[in-house]
Amino acid sequence: MSAYVANRSALSECPVIARRAFSAATPLRRTVPRMRTLNRVLATGAAVAATGLGAAAAWSAVQQKRAAVAAGRVRLNETLPVHSKWWRDLAKTDGEILYVAIGDSAAQGIGASQPKNSYVGVIADHVRFATGRSVRVVNLPVSGATVALAVADQLPRFAEYNPDIVTVAIGANDIASFDPATFREGIRRVFAALPDHAIVADLPDFYLPWNERKVAVGNAILREEAAVRGLTVVPLHDTMKREGIRGILTQFAEDLFHPNDHGYRVWASAFLPAVAELAAARFPRRPALRRVEGGAAGDATAEEGRPTSATA
Repeated sequence: MSAYVANRSALSECPVIARRAFSAATPLRRTVPRMRTLNRVLATGAAVAATGLGAAAAWSAVQQKRAAVAAGRVRLNETLPVHSKWWRDLAKTDGEILYVAIGDSAAQGIGASQPKNSYVGVIADHVRFATGRSVRVVNLPVSGATVALAVADQLPRFAEYNPDIVTVAIGANDIASFDPATFREGIRRVFAALPDHAIVADLPDFYLPWNERKVAVGNAILREEAAVRGLTVVPLHDTMKREGIRGILTQFAEDLFHPNDHGYRVWASAFLPAVAELAAARFPRRPALRRVEGGAAGDATAEEGRPTSATA
């Protein structure tokens, strides 16, 4: 046996020497898997950290939005007496056409930049323009009114008037604690007190599925009871729904419940076709007349907005 073979055999028979020789010969084979494992751990840690930071940022944004909405509710609550007084003062103004509204805070324009920008204000302006007549507006609603509260508070006051135009939008505040039987009884009593020419809106779009299920039941009841009375029902719910995602982002005030100016124009657009038809039937358009400048009371008059001339 050669010296090389003998030495190799001797080395292989010594376990300690053999292990050291193997360890010295293969350091890279152990290092590469360890580095890969370390890289995976670091990558996973970075991903977890990024996710944590993203979740923290998202949660912070949610909390900030909640705080903003809460602050918005406080601010809008402070406008309640302002809007209420504005409508009470306006009701003292005489007009050729009497328009009376039954409803809740939406009728008073809570969430609008000004009370007159509520759907009631928009409708009144349209009637003035469409008929050429002055309009007295009596806005009976109070904030937070449910159907039951409308029966108790608004109907007794409504009985004092003989309105030419009546709009009703009530029931949105019933959705939180919705009871179909109670809602039917209340809406039946409201409708029983209305003249035949009253115009009623169905319940608005709440967008959230758990509320929309209750709204669907409420609107079915509302339409059934309106049909018994032969009342006109305008599609407020569908009008809002047609606005889609854009409507969700653009129709609501800072409390995310009441409409803003744009939202109230959407509400008014649901009423206006029926209101326009009623106004045209009861009050054919009359040109708004003004005295010719410098003339006497009996002098020639001209339609408002049209130029006059000496030869007219």
